[in-house]
Amino acid sequence: MFNIEDVIQDLRKEIDENNILINEQMSKHTTFKIGGNADIFIKANTIKDIQYILKISKKNNIPLFVMGNGSNILVNDDGIRGIVLKINLDEIDILEDKDKIKVTVGAGVKLTQLARYLLKNSIEGFEFASGIPGTIGGAIRMNAGAYGKEMKDIVTETTYLNYNGEIITISNEEHNFEYRNSRFSKENSIILKTTFLLNKGNSDEIKNKIDEYSKQRKEKQPIEFASAGSTFKRGNDFITAKLIDECGLKGYRIGRAEVSKKHAGFIINLDNATSNDVIKLINYVKEKVYEKFKKEIQLEIEIIGG
Repeated sequence: MFNIEDVIQDLRKEIDENNILINEQMSKHTTFKIGGNADIFIKANTIKDIQYILKISKKNNIPLFVMGNGSNILVNDDGIRGIVLKINLDEIDILEDKDKIKVTVGAGVKLTQLARYLLKNSIEGFEFASGIPGTIGGAIRMNAGAYGKEMKDIVTETTYLNYNGEIITISNEEHNFEYRNSRFSKENSIILKTTFLLNKGNSDEIKNKIDEYSKQRKEKQPIEFASAGSTFKRGNDFITAKLIDECGLKGYRIGRAEVSKKHAGFIINLDNATSNDVIKLINYVKEKVYEKFKKEIQLEIEIIGG
C-alpha cells in the first residue's frame, strides 16, 4: 500500500505545487459531472512532467490513471485511488507540403479547439470531429469518429510514452485502429502527440460544414445535459439506440440518471445523479434489450475507479 504523503513529497520535487491537487473531486473534471474524489490529481504541462510522474508512480507502486477532457468516462462514487494524470500538452504545429498539410497536435488539445484553429487557417478534413467533446489523446485512443469518418482516416503517426519511460513513434497501421478502439485501449502507454494529414481548403466551405454538423448535434443529441457522450457502442448488425427506443426506454430514470428522450443511446445526468444511478440504469437497459432482442450491447464509455 502506498503512502500518499510520501508520494506527494516526491512529486513536489519536480512538479509545480499548483498543479498537484489532493483529494480532488472528479465531478469537476468530467463532462458527466459525476464521481468521487481522486487521491492525487495532477495537471502535466510538459513531457518531462509526464515522465517524472510515471517514474514516481512506479517507484511507489501507486496506480496511475491518465485522462484528457474526461468526456468518455464515468467515475465511480468511491473515487479513484492513486494518481489521476491530466494531460495538458497543447502545442499545434503546421507543415505545408504542396497541397497536403501535416498538422502535429499535443494530446491535450481539445478537438473543438483544433477545429477552430484549422478553420482559421483554411485547413479541411477535420470538420467531422469539430463537435466531439474530447482531447486528441482520447480521440486517438478510442478512434473517435462521426458522420462517417474516424481518426484512422486522417492520422499519419502518433508519439507516445510507454510505461518503461521510452518515447516511441508509430505509423497509422501500427495503431491497430478498429471501431471505437485502438492499440492504446489495450496497453499501458501515454499518448503525447499525433500528426494528421489534411488539405488546404476554403474557409467558408469548412465553416458551413462545421455549422451543419453542429446543427445536427443540437437536433439529435442531448447536449444541453451533462453526459459522457454516446453511452453504448453501435452493434455489428444493429443500431443500439434503435433497440433501446423499441424497448420503450426513452425517458426511463433511475435516481437522477435518465435515458435521453432525444437520443436513446445517451444516458444523461439530469442533475446530481450518482455514478451508482448511471450504472444501475446501464445494467437495466442492457437487461431489457437482451430480454427483447437477445442482443448484448457494449459500453462506449469507461467506468473508472471504485
